[in-house]
Amino acid sequence: MRIKDMSHGEGSDSEDYPSIRDSDSEGEENDFSSGDEDVINTSDNDGVAGDYGNSDDESDSSELHEGVEESDSSEDEVVPRNTVGDVPLEWYRDEKHIGYDIKGKKIKKKEKADKLQSFLASADDSKNWRKIYDEYNDEEVELTKEDIKSISRLLEGKAPHGDFDPYAPYVDWFKWDDSNHPLSNAPEPKRRFIPSKSESKLVNKIKLAIRKGLIKPKKSKEEEEEEEEIYPLWEDDSNTTEKDNHLSYIPAPKPKLPGHEESFNPSLEYIPTQEEINSYQLMYEEDRPKFIPKRFANMRSIPAYENAVKECFERCLDLYLCPRVRKKRLNIDPESLKPKLPSRTELKPYPVACYLEYRGHDDAVTSVSVEASGQWIASGSLDGTVRIWEVETGRCVKICKIGEAVKYVSWNPNPEHSIVAVSAGQDVLLLNTGCGDEEVQKRTKELLSVEMPMPDDSGKTASSVSWLHDDKLEGVRLRHSKTVASVEWHRKGDYLSTVMPAGESRAFFIHKLSKKFTQTLSFKLHGIAVTSVFHPTRSFFFISTKKTVRVYDLVKDGKLVKKLETGLREVSSIAVHPSGDHIIVGSREGKLCWFDMDLSSKPYKTLKLHQKDINNVSFHRSYPLFATCSDDCTAYVFHGMVYSDLNQNPLIVPLEILRGHTSSNGRGVLDCKFHPRQPWLFTSGADSVIRLYCN
Repeated sequence: MRIKDMSHGEGSDSEDYPSIRDSDSEGEENDFSSGDEDVINTSDNDGVAGDYGNSDDESDSSELHEGVEESDSSEDEVVPRNTVGDVPLEWYRDEKHIGYDIKGKKIKKKEKADKLQSFLASADDSKNWRKIYDEYNDEEVELTKEDIKSISRLLEGKAPHGDFDPYAPYVDWFKWDDSNHPLSNAPEPKRRFIPSKSESKLVNKIKLAIRKGLIKPKKSKEEEEEEEEIYPLWEDDSNTTEKDNHLSYIPAPKPKLPGHEESFNPSLEYIPTQEEINSYQLMYEEDRPKFIPKRFANMRSIPAYENAVKECFERCLDLYLCPRVRKKRLNIDPESLKPKLPSRTELKPYPVACYLEYRGHDDAVTSVSVEASGQWIASGSLDGTVRIWEVETGRCVKICKIGEAVKYVSWNPNPEHSIVAVSAGQDVLLLNTGCGDEEVQKRTKELLSVEMPMPDDSGKTASSVSWLHDDKLEGVRLRHSKTVASVEWHRKGDYLSTVMPAGESRAFFIHKLSKKFTQTLSFKLHGIAVTSVFHPTRSFFFISTKKTVRVYDLVKDGKLVKKLETGLREVSSIAVHPSGDHIIVGSREGKLCWFDMDLSSKPYKTLKLHQKDINNVSFHRSYPLFATCSDDCTAYVFHGMVYSDLNQNPLIVPLEILRGHTSSNGRGVLDCKFHPRQPWLFTSGADSVIRLYCN
């Protein structure tokens, strides 16, 4: 019988039952002669109870041990000294004892030794690692070798007893012989008659692995012993990748095998003549052949090879001194890396060859412009003249002497007016070309009649530009404060923009021809102005500086819509696609940038084309063509298809390089313009010639 101590915690049951505890203590005093003998001494190292001086107790304990040895239970092999059972030891935290023995005697707690003394004692004790503290019995227990082996087996996941056989043979205790009735009368389950799908999948998987050679049958020991390790003496080890003692084996390069030239009796075609031998002496030592073949009648007359020892020594140096690196070669066809572009024959028509030349200027032709119908062209030259040409015949119809070098000419896109804008110095001249019928001439003369400028409601009329009538040329002269670099017309033909690079913040002007007034555009350019272009369909105005291209909305009082970063050294010209969503920009370093307005402010593509400066770029109005001209006397023609599908990028294909102009004073082709209806290209050069390239 186990006695449970009820004296745990505050307010324990010891106060409720004082008589029981007093009677126990009195009985203990009467049975034993001294108070020291009634308690088990817990300071003994062997864990055995002290001598009580009573022979009856010893006999009882011996009988108890004998009873335990006869028991088959593994839990009763060692008799626990503390008989409190499953009572938590925390209940005895404030008591002087930890429980009761089998006799009901108190088991006093040990006096805790000093930590320093216990540490020194454990350091001197060689068997200290075998000792564990039994908190339940408040004693130290030393593990035996058998206990340590059992613990190690348990940690390895094995049975604690070494004699236990987990794979013992199965013993069938049921006698099947002469049995008339089965063990179970239940019917056979259906799954025993249906093939298993999982097993069939596993079998198919193993079959595929055997076919691929991933699973190979194991060889018997006899077969392995029969197979001897044979070293491939004549095999090329350059392809072998597995070596026993190398992580990454790199074989040495094989020397070149001797051929017909090294034979002692080679054919006559391998033997050089005396002239060839003399020519070898004139060659560099690197290019000179190292061996000159000779012919001998028999093998006895063959002398010793003079470089045999030297070549053998160099070969040995190559084998153990030459560093070798494994390089992975990619067998890629260079043609596959090229973008798949359509054939040039599929992209016709486009200008290919020079069809006509327009000669008559005495100096470089700086600019050309084509009339809206494509019947006439106008050209301006440094000789101070503007000429009107008939396209099909090459005949010069009219010559206008400006008296000053012409920098730019631009034909009015409105077919109802026959007007050409000419930039010369600080003036912009609006001239009547004299082309067209009587009605066109009448409307043109009425439009060029100068009246007093009408005041602008916005109050932005430019006072630095004056409208004057030129009686000599029968036109209108717009006098600016500084030199005008370029002139561009609006698509309706009533507005005209001029650019003064030295004008700083007042570098751009828009002139309205019908009302004869000028409006200034005060923009913060952050750079020198280069050129300007109107949007072909919307009220946008493109302004180019040397580094950037800015887009402004003229309807919204010049609000900045977008800023395009070219990344070029210096912009020379720009052109807008007829759809208005794409722009090409030429530079002084021979590069061309294609911008997609809907995509990004960075270039969609940058092409390095010309060796020298690009002077002008141009789009065709109806055909998917654009061209560039440069000072290297060439003009490049490209196929530039823009798709309506926004997910499809523009297709840019180089088509033709047009040549024919000659260089003069370091300048080449100065301007290029497309015919408005035909796939023709007009180019003007520094050689004072205008060329027409046709398909």
